Amino acid sequence: MMMMMELRHLDAALLVLILGHLSSALEVPLDLPQPPTITHQSPKEYIMDPRENIIIHCDAKGKPHPSFSWTRNGTHFDVEQDPSVMMRPHSGTLVVDLSRARPENFEGVFQCTARNKYGSAVSNNIVVRQSKSPLWSKEKFKPIVVQEGVSLVLPCRPPAGLPPPIIFWMDNNFQKLPQSKRVSQSLNGDLYFSNVRREDSRNDYICYARFTHTQTIQQKQPITVKVLNRESLSHGTQYRYFYHSNMLSGHKKSLKANARLFLHWGSLGKVRALTPSPCFSDYTFIPDIPVRNICFCHQNSREGCSVFWQVFHFMSNKGLLTKKKMETEILFCLYHLITRISSSLRLPYNLTDSPKDISRKVEDDTIIFTDVQADSSAVYQCNISNPYGYLLSNAFVNVLSEPPRVLTPANKLYQVIENRPALMDCSSFGSPIPKITWFKDSRASTLDGDPYILHDNGTLEIQVAQPQHKGKYTCVATNMLGIYENHVYLETKEPTRIIKQPDDKVVQRGRSVLFECRVKHDKDLLPSVIWLKDDEELPDDERFIVEFDSLSITDVSERDAGTYKCIVNTTLDHDLATAELTVVGRPDPPTDLELTDQKKRSVQLTWIPGEEHNSPIEEFVIQYEDSLHRRGHWHDLARVPGTKTTAHLKLSPHVYYTFRVLARNAVGLSEPSSPSRMYKTDPAAPDQNPKDVRGSGTEHNNLVITWQPLSGLQSNGPGLHYKVSWRPKRPGSDWTTVTVANNSRFTVSGTPTFSPYEIKVQAVNDHGDGPEPAVALGYSGEDLPVSAPTNVRATVVNSTLAELHWDPVPLHLIRGHVQGYKVYYWRRHNLHKHNPDHMEKRILTFSGNHSHGMLPGLHPFSHYSFNVRVFNKKGDGPPSTAQQFKTPEGEPGPPVSLSVTDPSLDSLTLAWSPPHEHNGHITGYDLKYQPGEINNSNELGPEEELALAANETSVTLKNLKYSPRYRFYLNARTSAGAGPAFSLEHAVKLEEGKPSKADKPIFIVVSSLVCAARPASPFANVSSSVEEDGALISWEYWGPEKNVYVEYIADNKEWQKELVNGSQNVKLKGLKGGLSYRVRVVAQGHHEQPLHSEELFVTVPAVTSRQVDIATQGWFIGLMCAIALLILVLLIICFIQRNKGGKYPVKEKEDAHTDPEFQPMKDDDCTFVEYSDNEDHKPLKGSRTPSNGTVKRDDSDDSLVDYGEGGDGQFNEDGSFIGQYSGKSSSRDNAEGQESSGAPSPINAMNSLNSFV
Repeated sequence: MMMMMELRHLDAALLVLILGHLSSALEVPLDLPQPPTITHQSPKEYIMDPRENIIIHCDAKGKPHPSFSWTRNGTHFDVEQDPSVMMRPHSGTLVVDLSRARPENFEGVFQCTARNKYGSAVSNNIVVRQSKSPLWSKEKFKPIVVQEGVSLVLPCRPPAGLPPPIIFWMDNNFQKLPQSKRVSQSLNGDLYFSNVRREDSRNDYICYARFTHTQTIQQKQPITVKVLNRESLSHGTQYRYFYHSNMLSGHKKSLKANARLFLHWGSLGKVRALTPSPCFSDYTFIPDIPVRNICFCHQNSREGCSVFWQVFHFMSNKGLLTKKKMETEILFCLYHLITRISSSLRLPYNLTDSPKDISRKVEDDTIIFTDVQADSSAVYQCNISNPYGYLLSNAFVNVLSEPPRVLTPANKLYQVIENRPALMDCSSFGSPIPKITWFKDSRASTLDGDPYILHDNGTLEIQVAQPQHKGKYTCVATNMLGIYENHVYLETKEPTRIIKQPDDKVVQRGRSVLFECRVKHDKDLLPSVIWLKDDEELPDDERFIVEFDSLSITDVSERDAGTYKCIVNTTLDHDLATAELTVVGRPDPPTDLELTDQKKRSVQLTWIPGEEHNSPIEEFVIQYEDSLHRRGHWHDLARVPGTKTTAHLKLSPHVYYTFRVLARNAVGLSEPSSPSRMYKTDPAAPDQNPKDVRGSGTEHNNLVITWQPLSGLQSNGPGLHYKVSWRPKRPGSDWTTVTVANNSRFTVSGTPTFSPYEIKVQAVNDHGDGPEPAVALGYSGEDLPVSAPTNVRATVVNSTLAELHWDPVPLHLIRGHVQGYKVYYWRRHNLHKHNPDHMEKRILTFSGNHSHGMLPGLHPFSHYSFNVRVFNKKGDGPPSTAQQFKTPEGEPGPPVSLSVTDPSLDSLTLAWSPPHEHNGHITGYDLKYQPGEINNSNELGPEEELALAANETSVTLKNLKYSPRYRFYLNARTSAGAGPAFSLEHAVKLEEGKPSKADKPIFIVVSSLVCAARPASPFANVSSSVEEDGALISWEYWGPEKNVYVEYIADNKEWQKELVNGSQNVKLKGLKGGLSYRVRVVAQGHHEQPLHSEELFVTVPAVTSRQVDIATQGWFIGLMCAIALLILVLLIICFIQRNKGGKYPVKEKEDAHTDPEFQPMKDDDCTFVEYSDNEDHKPLKGSRTPSNGTVKRDDSDDSLVDYGEGGDGQFNEDGSFIGQYSGKSSSRDNAEGQESSGAPSPINAMNSLNSFV
């Protein structure tokens, strides 16, 4: 009954103290005078650790800076008297050195006071106590026996320590006991069971207490719980007291909910339903107030009902209020009395006893200020007390009267990115509160409209800053006591952007990768670039090379794969971009090879693929090893798509198979798998016969039969051999058969020359014969042709081209496969006296059975001889009767030289040398000249032209108008036309106002692009000859460019280049047989486009023709030795005669033995001109030099596409022949001429030997 009465009086308890105000408090600048305010202090409960020093915090602010003092247990604590205590400078914080003092000497209640001339501030009472971890009392527990379904509490009751220990329950194995909604631990450490079950039976419920300060753990004696079977329970409502407690004065109690139940809260006998919530909540009891409240749990179930109690928490707020003058303030001290509580509001004296103040009014728990003045400044205290204690709360009211000031630094620079918001501060202080206005530049009007936004705190905002918004801004703060202005500046910057973002990369392992990150930024902002991998810093690895705008990774591995992020930061903004790196590699080898569906000639192979390494497998390659025939050699057998893991393999007989599989992806092949088990197939007769069966002769009277033998895999069994059969190809012939083993050729002797034979080869082994072989056609050996072409004739097309005709040799007289016809031709001599004869023999080859062809590359105005021969694989046949023809005149070459002599103010002399190549009779010269730099410009003056006689080599130009520079063009003429021009540019310098002697001339050869008189190409007489080691390309060139090279191409592929290095011939090596090449000579200089010669075709024969080299014949070697000995004797005699002053009649002997064909001819009847054997061409020094200064090869066998019917010959657009030709030395010509004209004279032999050497 007494408890119910107490509950009626304690319906609810709530005590709150709020100190507030109608307007917000001011943040007073520290440079203004103000009383102290505590800013940092230690908690009210300070538990010391004896192992560490005691540090009691007390910090305060104020103007002037406050001084600090301490009280201990209500009395003054003199810090300076205790050597173990120190107060920190400019602070009230105490530091106690426990190494010099006992901890228990400093237990007590400490309080800090901060003072200055405007007042004081007091900290909380700080209770300092030493940490304790007392021992657990000895207890003996009897086993707890409960019925299934009832509630249970296992008490812990740990020893009271400082601070309270941390409680947890464990078993004998130091494993935490599982908790749930049914089983939970309360705040005091007890273990609650809302309803016990059979599985809760155990004998090791142990409560542990951990003391944090002493770092010790104490253990309670184990508790045994036995749960009995469920008994029949009433289905009515049951009430059980789950737990109850009487709260004593001066204690705090807290409970925590154990389970979620549908609750009914009861008070004074009435029940009020609440929403489902935890039965327990966290509550802290008010100290010194005995309160008991009971929670009634009403639940209709077999689990029973529990009863709990709870209390309410007392809260208090306190703070410092700073009010402005002339404002109204209300202080509230709100409370709800439970029992015997009184309150009062007071200064250092009670307000009820204070002097009368019309601006201040006290109404119960509230103070109301109106029209505040400076003398209203004070510290006000609210004191709430009852018989059990009191609570205090202070509020400081400071009334200010200050003119405005702007706290934002003057001339502050704000930088903002274009199109971003701009915020410019104007933090101010003043009492009354200042009014803020903004101006820009000229202060024409306030900034209070679009695009400007003025905030209550004085900040000016531009939502989208543009370049026109930059400039000087003025902030003005005004109140009734004054005005203050401040200037700030705004700059807009270009945004930072990544203009080249890194791309996603797929790279192979071991390769390198490069990520680019190019940035565009404002010139006044310095960006910094940071690279991240998967949002983390890059690995500390020297393989990662970071530069300003790129990241490169060398020797990439799979762990480098991921997302790479490029972040560009400036002081104002940033930008970022990402890229994905995928590292691919060759796949891992397949595994688990298995053979199934085994048959005589097939088997099925299955496998498991390996790791793909980010690149899908495209195909599998199946290889085999034949351990019977070729152990250790692996061969490809089949390929299957990468989506399959099985293959049906066709096998050959008599093979010991071992299989392996390789996987291929876009990166490459994997390592091979482990080999499968061996699979053997049975032997059988051959399935096929040898391939590539051929018959040909190595001698004129034999037939060599060859074939491609079968491999061990193709043999199908042991005892492999071949049946070789042949017969003449004529009706009624019988087969002749022999057996050949371990060989791939058989020679039949005694055959007629070049006769057709039918041949066949059959494979046989110990298990039978192979299939019936196919019949091939072969021929016995060839011999040299025995007949020469007849009816040989020539038709001159132009000065450099002639067309040749002949009657082919009958096939039976060729005695072999006709390979073609060769034209041997030589230039007997030039028809001009300045160019004596050139006995260079050349060969032009026409492949195939032709009867005519074109002969290109001839010299104009020359006399040629030629003969034709047929050839087969054995060699050349006899020559035809020699024929002659003459070429008409052609255009001459350019003059050899052109120079300026005797220059004066109005005249100069030009001298030149005739062309090296006359190509006919020179009929005259054409001279053109132009003055340069007209009117101080680079333009040329009008062109003058002179026609000069053929016998002139100089001319004087008079009555010239003065020009600092002249350009001259000179070219020669024949009856065929004018040749290319030689160009000269001549500069004249002035000295003391008069022209001086000319400087050294500057020679410039102008191409056809500049001078119309110049031909399109500086090349002439481009020729070719095919030899065993390559094709020799020769030409003549008069251009100024030094970069000359030869280009060639075949089958429309890319042009290949061969450098020349200053010579006028080059040998192209490495040409493939059977192909036709387009060849041209190129000069690259200052022209926009290179200069090309005419293209010619060079055909490389598929099979090199066998030539009879006369230099290897014994009779020729003996003859040459005899001639050399004779020449040596003649030279000795000549030397003796010259020393004696006599004359040796060589000339007379030479004239006596001169061939009639070399007799001079008259010009008027188109005969040969007089032959001049001058000193430049006497064969006495052992060598002859061609007129162009290059040494020609002595001998060559050339091939050229012929121009016969249906052949491969080709023509240029101008009708000239595109072919091949080469020179022969006169010694070869003389040697071969012996076959038809008899033995040479000693003098001719001497000339031939000198030319040969």
